[in-house]
Amino acid sequence: MRESIDNFDDVLEMLDALLKEESRFNWDTFYSERERGIPFFVNCPDENLVSYFEKNLIGPGKVLELGCGPGRNAIYMAEKGCSVDAVDLSQEGLEWGAERAKERNLDINFMLKNIFELKIEEGAYDFVYDSGCFHHIAPHRRMSYINLLKTALKPNGLFALTFFVQGGRLGGSDITDWEVYRLRSLKGGLGFTEEKLTAIFKDFEAVEIRKMKEITQPNSLFGVSDLWTALFRKK
Repeated sequence: MRESIDNFDDVLEMLDALLKEESRFNWDTFYSERERGIPFFVNCPDENLVSYFEKNLIGPGKVLELGCGPGRNAIYMAEKGCSVDAVDLSQEGLEWGAERAKERNLDINFMLKNIFELKIEEGAYDFVYDSGCFHHIAPHRRMSYINLLKTALKPNGLFALTFFVQGGRLGGSDITDWEVYRLRSLKGGLGFTEEKLTAIFKDFEAVEIRKMKEITQPNSLFGVSDLWTALFRKK
């Protein structure tokens, strides 16, 4: 492997490798154990996502989901008439999602891909959704993430995300960006405050930021109060 740093992309790849070397976590193993009591393994959509459709903030259109996992939100959006591209790094997660979609006779474009390697046409999407991907993204990749959103979204397009509250019961490490590299770890996923989130997405208009509602299972919706939900509009 070439280990020279000649440009900005080389810096990003070096930092990716630095963190990966210390991580033993494997998403395929995680999703292969389907009977584990993982809260978001339920086959129902996020309550905030449903609320966006019910308030007519989001309607049928072209959607990109980042880190779709087993597809529960992609399935909901497809049922609402959206054309959905759903991306994830886990083959196991995507296969599970494809099985669920087939059971409901839905056509969803599941893609095995690193989100930063996507080839996206400018302004291709009306809506981008991220349920639990952002808090697993290292600080050095946030600029790439924001650029992805700016490229993907149409003018006035919307994107929404759910992410860890700092110190929540599901995760949400309270460490600085610099500490990520001192420790060579995200400590299971980074936690955020509303202030930090709005600073990161300062180039977008905040439509709604709130805690996710707690939903007792079984239910047709998913919700845990240890997650933030946020909806932004491309300016």
